[in-house]
Amino acid sequence: MNKFVSAILIIIFSLIYTNSIAGDDGKLKVNGNNNNGYVEAKDCFEKVNRGIFAFNQVLDKVIFKPLAKGYRMFPQPIRAGTSNALTNLSNVVTIPNNVLQGQFKDAGVNSARLIINSTLGIAGIFDVASYYGLKKRDKEDYGQTLGVWGSGTGCYFVLPILGPTTVRDSVGSLAGIIGGDAWYNITVARDTQYFSEADYYASKLLDGVDFRAKNLESFDSLENNSVDLYASVRSLYLQDRYRKIKNIDKTTETLSDDDWEELDTQ
Repeated sequence: MNKFVSAILIIIFSLIYTNSIAGDDGKLKVNGNNNNGYVEAKDCFEKVNRGIFAFNQVLDKVIFKPLAKGYRMFPQPIRAGTSNALTNLSNVVTIPNNVLQGQFKDAGVNSARLIINSTLGIAGIFDVASYYGLKKRDKEDYGQTLGVWGSGTGCYFVLPILGPTTVRDSVGSLAGIIGGDAWYNITVARDTQYFSEADYYASKLLDGVDFRAKNLESFDSLENNSVDLYASVRSLYLQDRYRKIKNIDKTTETLSDDDWEELDTQ
């Protein structure tokens, strides 16, 4: 039932947002310039988005930031091992999207990394594959795949707790949950004796805390130096998604090239 309700909401969002976008591709050009192909999604319901963003900021200050600070107190090897395990787990989403995007070499490398790190690396805690020359590739998801296939972004909006997204990325997330996220299918969609539904949501929470802990100072700097924090985060998210869809290695003005980790806000 939850999947059905989510699907209906996404369809409604898609219809409303796509019809309100400037241009045939569902995207709005920045300052009227092509800017090397970069386009920024239109903020169709900015007032509502700002309200949800403010709500998320309160949750961050009360819950997620303290959790991230507590997580930072663990020894670095523990945090590194946790991050490695989460990155290894993300390959169950990255690999099918490598294939869908025609990145067959990356799909092969990520498959080998998943097998090696899940076994020799003890569930991915140790990145043994890198020692064999199989370096980590960029993460891929279904929203990126839709972008590679030519889908427009649709409007930008902010979800409670989950944060910034677009119509395209939301549809991609829904498609991944319904049919393509192996970790979700094992832990939530099917009953197994090894994993439970709680394992899936715990991994998502831990992933968020790990990400927040890596960026404590960077987000503080962004908040202190931004005239409009909402607009800065929106731009940050959209530029990051564009870079990932285009597989651009060059760092954007406010981002590193690894999932917002250690953001450069100078």
